[in-house]
Amino acid sequence: MARTKEFNEDQALDKAIEIFWHKGYNGTSAQDLVTHLGLSRSSLYDTFGDKQKLFVKSLKRYQLQNQENLIELFEKSENIRTTITEIFKQAVLESLQDRITKGCFMVNSAVELAMHDPEIGKIVHDNQKAVEDIFCNAVEKGQKSGQISDKQEARSLARFIFNNYSGIRVLARAGEKDKKVYDDILKAIFSLF
Repeated sequence: MARTKEFNEDQALDKAIEIFWHKGYNGTSAQDLVTHLGLSRSSLYDTFGDKQKLFVKSLKRYQLQNQENLIELFEKSENIRTTITEIFKQAVLESLQDRITKGCFMVNSAVELAMHDPEIGKIVHDNQKAVEDIFCNAVEKGQKSGQISDKQEARSLARFIFNNYSGIRVLARAGEKDKKVYDDILKAIFSLF
């Protein structure tokens, strides 16, 4: 008779996201996963397969959660420009307050693995496209309402926003803690729209 699982898979994936986000894929050992998730090796491997499969599931969960959050923010937004500004300000605040300089799990995975792992590369690419589309739709909405300048094509501006957001997350991962650096970047970004 098969044993029933005595843990919540989503909670285990959330814990896996934490450890992979903090240590990266290569820096996370099997023992780190067992310890951090509070599971036996057999439960871990029976449920998720190997470390690679657990990482992929974790990254996809993170991707889905973040895309859903962005969509919801923009759907509720009464001022798209203000919402984009708040997204950037929140990223800066997290960067300044983060003691372990996590950055962004997706951006970290892109830098660490996308070039060497086709499956991770596809997830990163699909995420870039999806988030770019979310920003593009938001920019178009903002341009129609007059909240965002229409000097730039919406798609170009969405790519610019996504690229700069990713760049801020890379700075955070590198340990940048100077608020003036972030303030200068945000000032330049928002001067363009």
